[in-house]
Amino acid sequence: MASTQQLKSRIRSVKSTKQITKAMQMVAASKMRRAQESVKASEDYTNTANELLTFFASQGVTDRHPFFQERTVKSRLLIVIAGDKGLAGAYNSNIAKTYINELRDDKKNNIHTKSIAVGRKASQYAVRLNHTDILGVYENLPDKPGANELQAILDTAIAQFESGVVDAVDVIYTKFISGMNQQVTVKRILPAGFDETDVSDDVVNAVYEPNAEEVLRAVSYRLVLAQIFQALLDARASEHSMRMMAMKNATDNASELADDLTLEMNKARQGAITQELAEISGGVEALSE
Repeated sequence: MASTQQLKSRIRSVKSTKQITKAMQMVAASKMRRAQESVKASEDYTNTANELLTFFASQGVTDRHPFFQERTVKSRLLIVIAGDKGLAGAYNSNIAKTYINELRDDKKNNIHTKSIAVGRKASQYAVRLNHTDILGVYENLPDKPGANELQAILDTAIAQFESGVVDAVDVIYTKFISGMNQQVTVKRILPAGFDETDVSDDVVNAVYEPNAEEVLRAVSYRLVLAQIFQALLDARASEHSMRMMAMKNATDNASELADDLTLEMNKARQGAITQELAEISGGVEALSE
């Protein structure tokens, strides 16, 4: 059994670790709430874009736009979004597993794969893979990236698709469903897709200047931008949520370990007291003989 001093030292160490994990849990919770608000705030724009595109598709306008042209996929671009830091449970490893599975499927189907890595963890495991064509690496993006941070990613994806170098562009990210539920998702953003929805009278009766084709060109470009932006927001909210839960579990485990060590220390103290009493009793008996 460890000595009382050793147990005291271990208890202090565990409690110190608990303070750190508790602080990290609170920071992650605060960041998650802000990221969750950003995810909800961007939904209105996406819903409006889907409504416009549903109307344009019903009018046949999307058939003539290059963003909506389906091609046989012989090459595709994967935008992989992971975190810059660890200590977030299985967040980064789940992205890595999905990314590797996608690369294996492409290799099996003779599809050439190019990649853009977003986040330090994504770049670290992307560069370790053999025969991986990496077009760009983006690290330390803010939780709510602006147009400047997204422009390079967007321009690369559109240029690769419009030039015919790739036939599809997919984003691998973790979709934020709730604080307890996140799901790794592979979403196709080119050819441009949208969720069909009900179209309001305002959209149907609107006058599109200079014409519907020009409006579609602007809307479709911003739709792709919005989808990348939404994926980044979802990924950040998921990362903070999973880090919060990981730090909560670490804090709970530290509390349990500290309690177990305290109990062990009390037993060691009790054993030492019992031993001392036994020695005293033995000494008294020896003197009385």
